[in-house]
Amino acid sequence: MRVISTKVGTLALIGLLAAPLSTGLSAQQPEAANSTIVVTGEPLPDLSNMTAGPEIKGVISARNGEKIRVTAADGTSTVIFVNDTTKIKAGGGLFGGGKNKLGPDALLNGLPVTVKTLQGGGVLLASQVTFKTGDYKTAMMIRNGTAQGFAEQSAATEALRGRMGDIDKYNIKSTTNVYFDTGRWNLTPQAKNELCTAAAGAEATENSFILVVGYTDSVGSEEYNQVLSEKRAASVINYLQQYCKWKPYRMLTPTGMAESDPLADNNTEEGKAQNRRVSVNVLVSKALEGM
Repeated sequence: MRVISTKVGTLALIGLLAAPLSTGLSAQQPEAANSTIVVTGEPLPDLSNMTAGPEIKGVISARNGEKIRVTAADGTSTVIFVNDTTKIKAGGGLFGGGKNKLGPDALLNGLPVTVKTLQGGGVLLASQVTFKTGDYKTAMMIRNGTAQGFAEQSAATEALRGRMGDIDKYNIKSTTNVYFDTGRWNLTPQAKNELCTAAAGAEATENSFILVVGYTDSVGSEEYNQVLSEKRAASVINYLQQYCKWKPYRMLTPTGMAESDPLADNNTEEGKAQNRRVSVNVLVSKALEGM
């Protein structure tokens, strides 16, 4: 079993650790990672009077109405306004096409973004926000995971649901990676042992959930690798539930991420072997931990 630590740049899950924005005094300049950021409701200046601002890269760590907070890899954070003029793009083009352009609601907590800005009157306005389609899928998956699968569970589970209803931020307690041969999704004996060990560790952690994400190396087409990564994730899910006895209602929605977010260099055989993996993430709600 391999346990790895998380970083701000690691796909999707990190942004779930962020605290929400609060309202109050003005804050537009970057802040320390643990500082409290408060924002006024002052209106944006006239767009015609705004000039080009800095490009901001990081993870969306909080949302509050027409404002987002973006936290960079060095821990600094910046509050940025978004409005109907903000262009929101994924991958190589406008997400969903011109007729179905995404609005500010697509800017989810945990989404890594690059933001082009305009500045004026002491505030920043996002002129364009770009992100990877795969990153958006993961952020959406985790957000939706908190609402899944509870309706048919016991009264105890319903009580837990009441506590979890509005929570979309988690602490990552551990990550276990299991590995696969080229083009395969069957589990090795070692992988099976590691999965049950991970499940036992999660079982010993109060209020824990498991999030499973499948990956591939760079060999093959994007379509093929997407299906392969989903099959690998499904194989892990089935084994965790059927043999390791992990309860389905404590499983967040799994996904396949194809060759996104590689652990190692896909130009070497050793690197490809590390990228043919499924990550089993043990998560605990920050709110349930009293944070």
